[in-house]
Amino acid sequence: MEFCFRPRRSVLYVPGCNQHYLDRARTLPTDAVILDLGDSILVDAKIESRNNVVAAIKQGGYGSREVIVRVNNLDSIWGHEDIKSVACIGADAILFPNIESAEHVHAALKLLDDAGGRHMPIMVMLESPISVLNAKEIAAASDRIICIMIATSDLTSQLHARATHEQSAILTALSLVILAARAYGRCVVDGITSDFKNVHSFEYACRLGRDMGFDGKTLVHPGQIAYSNDAYTPKASEVANARAIIQALKDANESGLGTVVVNDKLVEHHHVKAALRLLKLHDMIAELEEEFD
Repeated sequence: MEFCFRPRRSVLYVPGCNQHYLDRARTLPTDAVILDLGDSILVDAKIESRNNVVAAIKQGGYGSREVIVRVNNLDSIWGHEDIKSVACIGADAILFPNIESAEHVHAALKLLDDAGGRHMPIMVMLESPISVLNAKEIAAASDRIICIMIATSDLTSQLHARATHEQSAILTALSLVILAARAYGRCVVDGITSDFKNVHSFEYACRLGRDMGFDGKTLVHPGQIAYSNDAYTPKASEVANARAIIQALKDANESGLGTVVVNDKLVEHHHVKAALRLLKLHDMIAELEEEFD
């Protein structure tokens, strides 16, 4: 979909039960906000959170930040009403949690369509071993899926694994989700780092995710935004190299050559495609950051 490609370096969860956080999110330099109605909200605050989020989106003021609403599980007593309430109020996307199959995707879309949200793109969250094993069929289920998010904390728990600095227990799962997302042209965003005061571990997680191919990271605290943005922002040297690659291969092709060497590395057409994507992302980030300033 046309909404798919945009910066999602930092995607901040904002609990719908806290009006101060909903207001503060309008001032933070995050690429996207997830206004959350889901598991992080106490049962007694579910309805209040839904009302707060509806009012916040209608009020606006989030600028160019992508505004996402995470609804409750479809089999919960709140999920269907959440969808009815947020389908047509101006959010950029609806995030559906605990998606484990293509059938789950189709069920979510039907509920959204029935609520008047046929125009809405969706995001899906993979949280369990079965969801990772079914990542390919989930990614292929609909072109309205613009982003796949992975709930690394939930997944680690369900694997009976330990959360480590290197994330060794879930690297295979992360790679499977990235492969599925890229095979079908979906954005893919890494999970949270719950130990938000451990800056060293968080920085490592951001750079590991970037190098694996994620587009960004979900965050639980505003203090994480700067580190995630920095990790997922193309560096000046990368931008310069991308421009050099595009020009060098163009010149080579015009001279009858199919490949060329740039900075001691062989360059082919797939490198140009990646370079063009990087430059487009660089320009989009520059526009966002100009607005934040």
